[in-house]
Amino acid sequence: MGRGKVQLRRIENKINMQVTFSKRRGGLLKKAHEISVLCDAEVGLIVFSHKGKLFEYSSDSCMDRILEKYERYSFAERQVTANEPQFPVNWSLEQSKLRARIELLQRNHRNYMGEDLDSMSLKDLQNLEQQLDTAIKNIRSRKNQLLYESICELQQKEKVIQEQNSMLTKQIKDKEQEMAQQPQWEQQNHGHHHAPPPPPPPSFMMTPQFPCLNMGGVSNEGETMETRRNELDLTLDSLYSCNLGCFAA
Repeated sequence: MGRGKVQLRRIENKINMQVTFSKRRGGLLKKAHEISVLCDAEVGLIVFSHKGKLFEYSSDSCMDRILEKYERYSFAERQVTANEPQFPVNWSLEQSKLRARIELLQRNHRNYMGEDLDSMSLKDLQNLEQQLDTAIKNIRSRKNQLLYESICELQQKEKVIQEQNSMLTKQIKDKEQEMAQQPQWEQQNHGHHHAPPPPPPPSFMMTPQFPCLNMGGVSNEGETMETRRNELDLTLDSLYSCNLGCFAA
């Protein structure tokens, strides 16, 4: 005899409800994984328990990427049907969607900050770790690029300063050489304008030299001094007589 159709209804017993939820949730996640592997489909599964606890599965490494793709698809679909007759918008439903979206973003933000990790499974933690590793690699790559650009800019400034320093050093050396050669030029210029030597004294002021006769080849020091004194007296007498004659004339 075949098994009859089971009527689905809410389980009133809290314990049985929790057990059933755990079993069905595991089977649902398993089926989602199977369809994503077998059919190469992108699957995003979100489940909230009766206590508000979130359970999710994504075939991709990031659930946000699937949700963004869903948002783009929904927006494109709404653009296609924009020309169709407008129906009253269910604002309460839109509000619920936006609230769920905000809660998801806030939860992801807390997870990225290392908070509220108790509700995450091992696979979720692994996905979160992979995302953070990718983000850290991108941050370090950008930081290294900025450091490299800064170093190149400083090297260019250093090169310009070195060139300016070399130019100033050359100018200082040229100035020092010019200052060192200036006294030589002044000496050469003054050498062409030397005063003429003073004229020789007149002949009457010069003492005549008389020969000295040495008799017998023997010289005596006393006789020689006496002879020179007599010669000097004779010279002075002659000069005195000459001068008196000049005055008398």
